[in-house]
Amino acid sequence: MDPKLTEVSQRFDRFKAAITRKDYDSCTELLSHLKVLLTSFRSLPPLFENTPNAIHELTLARDIYEHAVLLSVKIEDQDAFERDFFQLKPYYTDAGSRLPGSPNEYMILGLNLLRLLVQNRIAEFHTELELLSSTALQNPCIKHAVELEQSFMEGAYNRVLSAKQNVPHETYGYFMDLLAKTVRDEIAGCSEKAYDYLSINDARQMLLFTSDKELLQYIEEEHPEWEIKNGSVFFQKAKGAAPCKEIPSLQLINQTLSYARELERIV
Repeated sequence: MDPKLTEVSQRFDRFKAAITRKDYDSCTELLSHLKVLLTSFRSLPPLFENTPNAIHELTLARDIYEHAVLLSVKIEDQDAFERDFFQLKPYYTDAGSRLPGSPNEYMILGLNLLRLLVQNRIAEFHTELELLSSTALQNPCIKHAVELEQSFMEGAYNRVLSAKQNVPHETYGYFMDLLAKTVRDEIAGCSEKAYDYLSINDARQMLLFTSDKELLQYIEEEHPEWEIKNGSVFFQKAKGAAPCKEIPSLQLINQTLSYARELERIV
């Protein structure tokens, strides 16, 4: 075997052993070295040269980047996830026809969709969805993300939160927790605009918490501008921080009537 390929394989084994014992600092260090070593393989993207060990090198590199994506989830680093996913993606698309299928492919593609949903990047979510095959769309990991997006867009936030109990893979837990926060932030923003105040009981139900303690902790961490007194949550302080601009209704009406008169003259 090529000495470089042997070195990469050995370091990758050490990387996987470090993940197993949850030594994530060592994982990060080993991953950096692995990425540098991979640059010496001309069979990898973007060159894709047909070298004697091309298939072995491509498969090994794909496995490394898949583990890199999963490591980013374990250390809760969304930026690293995005970087590693885009390094991995060519192995699913450009090199997909040359390699045997990966058992992790749909799980990781579903994770990426979930990340885009968490970050409220809905346009990119649908762009990625359009690139998937009909087979991929039937996979439980992809369907899970699609159903979540539909519930999110419909405002069925209770379905979004309850979906955490039925995740297709254990790695989805991190992004599901973030999605729950995104949902509550969305509800909180609407509540501020719709109400002057809510009772603590109503606010707890509105924000889909199971206890008053969870609600009060959320308010303390995310909305310290809200005021709690006499058993209610008051939003006036938050509203006062961002006053609405006055709409020049009379001016708009006059302009509309003027346009209508001009259209009559043209006709």
